[in-house]
Amino acid sequence: MILAKGYWGSRSKVYTVAKNTVEKGLQYAYRDRKTKKREFRALWIQRINAGARQHGISYSQLIGKLAAKEIGLNRKVLADLAMNHPDAFKAVIDAVK
Repeated sequence: MILAKGYWGSRSKVYTVAKNTVEKGLQYAYRDRKTKKREFRALWIQRINAGARQHGISYSQLIGKLAAKEIGLNRKVLADLAMNHPDAFKAVIDAVK
């Protein structure tokens, strides 16, 4: 099996073992594509919360006020601003206060 290339021992030599290993690997890949999205969203929320609390506002208040002011920044962008562009993040917070 071409998908078992790089596997070690009977996982690459014996067809039935290789087939079972490849199928299980594909199951993990499918599952973890979903998990990756979940983990990144949690990471972004933590970063936004840390940045927001430095300016005296909680994450939930910030997201609520962003929605009320109809500022369409998603969590990925907000997390990037909080980490790499603190001045721009402060400007966003000042816009919602």
